[in-house]
Amino acid sequence: ARIARAPVCILLVASARAFSLMATKKGWGARSATVLLLSNVFLCVDGLSVDFLKSGARPLASPEARGLLPRMVATVPTMPAQSEDGEDCPGPTFDKAISQPDPIPEEGRARAMELMESGALFRYSPGFLSETSLAEADMVDYTGFKYSVGFNSCGSALFIGLKVAGVQPGDKVLANAFSFTAVPSAIHHAGAEPVYVESTNGYTMCAEDLRAKLDAAQAEGSPIKFLMLTHMRGKVADMDTIHDLAEERGVTVVEDCAHALGIQWQGVQLGRRASVACYSTQSAKVINSGEGGFFCTDDEEMAARAYCYAGCYEQLYNQHVVSPPAAVFDRVKRQTPNYSLRMSDLAAACVRPQITNIEQRIARYNEMYERITSQIADVAEFDIPPYDERVRPVKDSLQINLQMSDEQVGAFLAATKRRGIPAGLFGSPDNARNFRCWEYALPKTDLPRTERLIKIAIDIRLPATFEPEDFDQMAAVLRAARDDVMLA
Repeated sequence: ARIARAPVCILLVASARAFSLMATKKGWGARSATVLLLSNVFLCVDGLSVDFLKSGARPLASPEARGLLPRMVATVPTMPAQSEDGEDCPGPTFDKAISQPDPIPEEGRARAMELMESGALFRYSPGFLSETSLAEADMVDYTGFKYSVGFNSCGSALFIGLKVAGVQPGDKVLANAFSFTAVPSAIHHAGAEPVYVESTNGYTMCAEDLRAKLDAAQAEGSPIKFLMLTHMRGKVADMDTIHDLAEERGVTVVEDCAHALGIQWQGVQLGRRASVACYSTQSAKVINSGEGGFFCTDDEEMAARAYCYAGCYEQLYNQHVVSPPAAVFDRVKRQTPNYSLRMSDLAAACVRPQITNIEQRIARYNEMYERITSQIADVAEFDIPPYDERVRPVKDSLQINLQMSDEQVGAFLAATKRRGIPAGLFGSPDNARNFRCWEYALPKTDLPRTERLIKIAIDIRLPATFEPEDFDQMAAVLRAARDDVMLA
């Protein structure tokens, strides 16, 4: 069908299921099909003349379509919840995108516009006080570390954390078996080999298995001297036990605190006992700059080397707000390669106002988490891992261990998706948190506890922009999906 140019267009779209079936027949796949649908919707609304569903063609290939991509991504239409036979899904449904990131505060948007008008997006632009330098100072103030270095991603910060900790190619690094692919990727990037430690049912590193792995390596005559400790989805292990064991064995700890900014262990920001702690500002985290991360440490030489790895050269350190002494930079800068991993000032402009209001947002996250979990806590099939009393958490997502068979887990996921909440299964074949997907660094030993866990553990984001009644509706949907499975 051809849609003519007009000031106002009305596009009638068939059901999501019908469109999905058509897309499958053409071999496009779900993601391509969605992009195709959205591109045509937006091209129509804009009044452009396009060929809709032209055989063998994808509208995104046209220059006109590509020019509309920013608008297309910014607004995502919702589809009505439907049952398998195409009828409206009876009972509770949800029509908001749970994957939506938190918005950037007005102060950050305004500062980003000023930067774009000036063109000073580079953190070392001559004559400008860098937003990245200011954000580093803000992170120091908030976390309590002496130094903070802005990176283009938390993954980059983790990689550099290993480098400055002394990891050499061929070294072994202990790491969580339940984590995100960025963690073993950072170890791989450093030329090292990950040794995976089992997970508890609370998603944290198992201290007993950590000790067993250390003992085994010691018995083989090749003790492991590095640990990258991940706090997956902000869940916190017994930090006293982990760090005491590391100190006892002479193990240097780099903490992956991607999900942990604002989380406190016994009243102190998580990560403070590590040699290096790295925090993420990727869009799904408590601070959203799209992509970004901070390397934090109390060690002046580690900080100076991290700055140089990130891309500080010559005497650019004079532009830092919080920084090691010049003598430290002069000692290490010629020995340290420049990997050009700097945070941009545009990202930093988004970060700064979110550090300012983080405590307010944490309170809201935690309040809404309690609201939804209080309404599903009595469901026998829902095991919600508790938080340690020594932890001040940041509850910006919900994890549930489903007490169901594999077949029932699959049916539950289908039911939640059908009702409008596409929960993620950590152990799904294409989930980047499933260690079976890390073919570049697969485990060399079995991990039965972690394998069992990720087959039943589901993940649901809790956006800060949702209203209290949205969380009530989400709880109702989860209960209804459970009934779809267990009462069938």
